[in-house]
Amino acid sequence: MVTDLTYLTNMAGGNHEIIKEMIHIFIDQAQEYTRDMKKFLDEKDYLSLGKLAHKSKSSVAIMGMNDLAAELKILELLAKESKEIEKYPSMVDNFVKQCEAAITELHESDSKL
Repeated sequence: MVTDLTYLTNMAGGNHEIIKEMIHIFIDQAQEYTRDMKKFLDEKDYLSLGKLAHKSKSSVAIMGMNDLAAELKILELLAKESKEIEKYPSMVDNFVKQCEAAITELHESDSKL
């Protein structure tokens, strides 16, 4: 499992409608974020990449993807200063893969709620 909905469930007080709504928001955001991260990386727009890493960090944390949130924090700090640029492609690739796996899991979780 890539996601852990414990935090979200606790935050929502177990309300299935709120949980479903948050899952749908995350899925939409994750698709947008993955597209934009690839674009910023391709365009070498590292400042925007860092800002997007910051923005997406809380979304993945809410879905219990804490390791990815920690990696996004590193990407954010590096990209905002254009440091260690050679690490960005693998970090963005990991973000994309983790989000794709999360979306698959969350579609399954959503149908069970």
